[in-house]
Amino acid sequence: MEILAFGVQTDEKPLMEKAFAGHHEVRCVGVFLNEDTAPIAAGYEIVSTSVNADLNHRVLQTLAAGGTQMIAQRSTGFNNIDLDVAERLGLTVARVSSYSPYSVAEFAWTLAMAVNRRIVRASNRTRDFDFRLDGLMGRDLRGRTVGVVGTGKIGEAFTRIAHGFGMTLLGWDIAENPACLELGMRYVEKERLFAEADLVSLHVPLLPATHHLVDAAALRAMKDDAILVNSSRGGLVDTDALVGELRAGRFTGVGLDVYEAEAGLFFLDKSLAGIEDDVLARLVTFPNVVVTSHQAYYTADAVGQIIDTTVQNVLDHIAGRRSENVLVPRLQDRTITRGPRPAARR
Repeated sequence: MEILAFGVQTDEKPLMEKAFAGHHEVRCVGVFLNEDTAPIAAGYEIVSTSVNADLNHRVLQTLAAGGTQMIAQRSTGFNNIDLDVAERLGLTVARVSSYSPYSVAEFAWTLAMAVNRRIVRASNRTRDFDFRLDGLMGRDLRGRTVGVVGTGKIGEAFTRIAHGFGMTLLGWDIAENPACLELGMRYVEKERLFAEADLVSLHVPLLPATHHLVDAAALRAMKDDAILVNSSRGGLVDTDALVGELRAGRFTGVGLDVYEAEAGLFFLDKSLAGIEDDVLARLVTFPNVVVTSHQAYYTADAVGQIIDTTVQNVLDHIAGRRSENVLVPRLQDRTITRGPRPAARR
C-alpha cells in the first residue's frame, strides 16, 4: 500500500521515508491539503496530513469520493478537521496524542528570552557592525512572576524551567497538575493571572471555549511591561486587540510562534508575493515583537516521535487495532454509544 503524506517539510521527508520503510510506501508532497489539492489523494486509501491542513466538509467529501478511508494527522491538535463530517463519511481519523513536550516548552522560553533581552535587534545591529547597547536593556526574571495558562505536559515542562529561573509560579487550568503544585505553583483565576504575571505563556488547546482566551479585556489587564508568549494555537489571542495594545506602547515583548490566520502563510515562502494580511504585516513591524512560523515542535526528537506514532497509527488501522490516538474509529468498529473525544492538547 502507498500512503500519501501532505505538507511534508524538506527536513521531515527522509525521516518519513525511513520510518515507513519495510512497512508501506509513502509518497511525500510539500503542498498542504485543502480544497485545491484534495483531488491529488484520489486512489490513496490512507492520507497523512499536517497541522495546517484544512479538512473541512468539502475536502473530506473529496477524499471519501476518491477512496480514502483513513486520515493520519501528524499533530496533537485537530481543530482543523471536521470530525462529525468525517464520521458521517465513514473516514477513520487518528492523531498524535503526545510527543516531546520539551520541544515546545523550550521554544516558548526561547521566545520569552529573545524579546526580554532584545536578541533579534542586537543581532541585526551587530551584522551592521553597530555595537551600541542603546535600547537593548532587558531585566532579570528571577523573583518575577510567571503565569502559565494550561499546565498539561507542555505547561508542566515550561513551569519546571520557570522554577529553575527562580520565578513565582501562577497557573490556570481546568484541573490542577500535582507536579506543578509540588514546584510551588498557585492556581488562580485567569483574570488574576493576567493582572499579576510579568510573563504569560499559553499552553492550552484551541477549542470554542478557549478561542480568544486572551481578548481585549485580558490584554488590558496585563501589566504594561509584561511579556506574552504564544506557542500553542494562534486563535487563543485576539490579534487585532493585541495590535491595538502594541500601538499604545504596551508590553516589554510579545513572542508568537502561531497566528490565528496562519493557514496559507506559515510553512510557505511568501517573500516575493507580498502579504495581503494587514494585521500580520503590522504585527511584525513592532520592534518588541518576534514572530516565528509555527516551529516550536520542530526538533528531531519531537518530529521523530510524531512520525513514529503516525506510522503506528497507520499499521493499527490496517490491522484493525484501535488506540488512544483514534479520534474517529473505523466504520466497522463503531458502536451506538461513544464517549467524548479527547481534548486537543498540544
